[in-house]
Amino acid sequence: MTPRVPRSPLADDVLGRLVRVYPGGGDPHRAAEMVAYMKGVAPFLGIRTPERRTLSRTVLDGPPRPTEADCAAVALRCWELAEREYHYFAVDYLRRHVRVCSSGFLPVARHLVATTSWWDTVDHLAAHVVGPLVAADDELAAVMDEWIEDDDLWIARTALLHQLAYKDRTDPDRLFAYCLRRGTHPDFFIRKAIGWSLREYAKTDPGAVRAFVSDERERLSPLSVREALKNL
Repeated sequence: MTPRVPRSPLADDVLGRLVRVYPGGGDPHRAAEMVAYMKGVAPFLGIRTPERRTLSRTVLDGPPRPTEADCAAVALRCWELAEREYHYFAVDYLRRHVRVCSSGFLPVARHLVATTSWWDTVDHLAAHVVGPLVAADDELAAVMDEWIEDDDLWIARTALLHQLAYKDRTDPDRLFAYCLRRGTHPDFFIRKAIGWSLREYAKTDPGAVRAFVSDERERLSPLSVREALKNL
């Protein structure tokens, strides 16, 4: 079920600025290239990342610090817009303001992950929005235990990657259990996420990752093993 978009004068202001400012930075030729690179997941305005961030600073010059409801309204309304750059704006906005969001924001994050899904938004939402929400509320770890079982591969990928930035705060038992739970998944994006999550944790505890992969190699795909051990 799609979360309700909260009433938010701040979101009215931000979205009004956004749809006035962003189109002027677009380039139709570049947009076609971006659509092809992202496998047609969404149309693009054709704004390169450095220019987009400059335009975003113009959009955000003035509006005050948001509340959780404001964050939800901005993100959900951006996701209603077709062009992918608006989704990128929403992800950047949430990364910047995730500390004002409580565990009650997780259904909004799930909707964003599961809608117009591709790695370009999902991975940032996983590591920099869902991850901080779970870190701030231990009870949300149980929700990740549900997400890892989900039939939607992007929800499962988010569960695999939500600890990506945790470093020494990582729960290795949960990480390893998730990797084994989806170790035989046929999809590239799940297998890649398993390897990536292990490779990232190896920067904190290389011995644990090396031992885990050695013990469980037969339950992991060659891609996951190769990615996990890339820097070991």
